[in-house]
Amino acid sequence: MHSHVKPLEWKAGEALLLLDQRILPHQEVWVTCRNAQDVATAIRDMVVRGAPAIGVSAAFGVALESSLPSAGDLHSRVRTAAELLRSTRPTAVNLHWALDRMLRVVDSHAGESAALSKKLAAEAEAIHAEDLAANHRIGQYGAELLSQRATVLTHCNAGALATSGYGTALGVIRAACEAGKTISVFADETRPFLQGSRLTAWELQKDGIDVTLITDSMAGHFFQKKQFDAVIVGADRIARNGDAANKIGTYTVAVLAHTHGIPFYVAAPITTIDAACASGADIPIEERSSGEVTHASGSGEDGQLHTISFAPAGVEARHPAFDVTPASLITAIITDRGVARAPYDESIAALLATSEPR
Repeated sequence: MHSHVKPLEWKAGEALLLLDQRILPHQEVWVTCRNAQDVATAIRDMVVRGAPAIGVSAAFGVALESSLPSAGDLHSRVRTAAELLRSTRPTAVNLHWALDRMLRVVDSHAGESAALSKKLAAEAEAIHAEDLAANHRIGQYGAELLSQRATVLTHCNAGALATSGYGTALGVIRAACEAGKTISVFADETRPFLQGSRLTAWELQKDGIDVTLITDSMAGHFFQKKQFDAVIVGADRIARNGDAANKIGTYTVAVLAHTHGIPFYVAAPITTIDAACASGADIPIEERSSGEVTHASGSGEDGQLHTISFAPAGVEARHPAFDVTPASLITAIITDRGVARAPYDESIAALLATSEPR
């Protein structure tokens, strides 16, 4: 099932167009980025989000910066741009992986500016294409884990909008539908940014996949009523012991799934595994503005962002954007190189040592 949704469009050497995910589902507006600063602002402000999509966008941001006319040293300017992009979102490891890959091109190329710019654009395009291919492989591996008829709960948005255009968790669902399986999805709204209600429900509806929206606090009720056959979520960083960081609220869902004996799957490309992180305790957790908890933003019929408050003025609020689900609660990790199961320190190491998909 080809997704009708794509989060970004590359205009070679000129601009990166990003679908503004802050004002979906009511308006489809594209933001034009012409340099690394534009891309960094878009990532930080959540115009684009989802670990794979962030990494791809950052790679294009470096490529854009290298194509700009400048009297200064190109290598230095590109490195500065990469560090600016690196600072935008600390938890998503794909961001750092993509930037490191772009910088290796810089390190290996000391030639003229035009040649380097061309090589950086080609590398960003390769990262984009590889992510899309990886998503399809994740989908194929994951689809085999779902029964012929299944109702799946997902949290946040790990779909086409969070990747190069197919999805990790939602890629599994799309692949299962392609295989002729009957899949229904329940989507948590995912407070406070509402990625489930604004994004997941929108893209599944757009692709004709059965979706039911629930608030985060309803999940326990539906687990108790035996509504779900499986849970599938994405991840922003996975430690080498299998602990996985994903959108805040994922850990809660994992505990509920474990309590009710429901399989809990994490779907992510191999690039989301951070071998430098021994466990979830080493994963940095981004703390975002408390205003995103006390206020809500959305688009009106005029296409503009509007903000409303539903908390007392001056009240304290916390906003950790991610939490860590321990490996002991994860049934399997579905990657583009295969499916890892406990003991994760062994299965993840084996996948990392595999140079080609299998």
